[in-house]
Amino acid sequence: MASSSLPVLYSTPRAEAVADFVSMHYDLPGSIACKLLRRGFNDTFEVRTKNGERFIFRISTRRARGDADVASETAFLAHLDSQGIPVAAAIPMRDGSLFTSAFFPEGQRPAVLFRYAEGRPSQAGSSAADARANGVTLARIHDVAGGFASGDEGRYRLDIDHLLHRPLSAILALEDLSDSVRTGLVDLTGRLSAGFAERDGLSWTRCHGDCHGYNAVVALQGPMAGQAVFFDFDDGGPGYLAYDVAVFLWRCVTFGRKQHAFWHAFIEGYRTIREVPPADLEAVHLFVPIRHIWLMGEYASRIHEWGRQAAAADWIAAQLDFMLSWEKEKLAPGLF
Repeated sequence: MASSSLPVLYSTPRAEAVADFVSMHYDLPGSIACKLLRRGFNDTFEVRTKNGERFIFRISTRRARGDADVASETAFLAHLDSQGIPVAAAIPMRDGSLFTSAFFPEGQRPAVLFRYAEGRPSQAGSSAADARANGVTLARIHDVAGGFASGDEGRYRLDIDHLLHRPLSAILALEDLSDSVRTGLVDLTGRLSAGFAERDGLSWTRCHGDCHGYNAVVALQGPMAGQAVFFDFDDGGPGYLAYDVAVFLWRCVTFGRKQHAFWHAFIEGYRTIREVPPADLEAVHLFVPIRHIWLMGEYASRIHEWGRQAAAADWIAAQLDFMLSWEKEKLAPGLF
């Protein structure tokens, strides 16, 4: 029987091949070992040198919003690192570049070697101290973001189209959604968009984009002991300060959680560094369902790689119920 090759949508490299690739492009001492940590939105590997140093090597995957914005991301991390902000910055290559690309059957994918964030995992959903530490670091990021020369450059702008309208299109493209769920999503998005349009004076900054409390470790020793060290900036970019803050509240209240105490600890920590302007603070509740639609859109856009069950119709319907309940409880007086 004749055989033929099939086009590849998404491939994962062998860890040994990644080790060879890193050795070729980075000036690391001696031989290195590599193991796959996670396969999903990105392929993430742990790289360990012979003397025990650890790094994280991330190979980005393509998303509906386009190629990963690693040029802007790594430049911003370098800026934060130069200002003493606790982040896992990119390691320069032999030629000084902060990122590179690797070729796969599905095409070229950007790759970055990061410092390993030393410390224990943040427990911002069970520790008020950790929630507070996350708030402090996010505030410090916002405090120095204005000094980033490329603040308005990059592929991603965390505006209302990026956060709301594009994700809705991905969700509505799913099969098997009931007419009532489709109508409910369209109507809700319309109300959220109208409510957003009525907001004046929202602050614009460079966002982490995914500050939910678990993209951090808490340093245990050294000059940063007790601080939340941030990583995973690949969802970031220029955007609304209210959204960047709201992501933490979103994590505290979604999927059945009621962790308001940790939200209060987070915002208290933030305020030890800088105040949240009143207009931004008032908009935080509005951005919670907007963030949720963004997340749903991310899953919906990946079903060709992850499978249809990654965004099943009953799951979408349940998320709509959550957002409608949130709207009724937190937003209705301001939206109607």
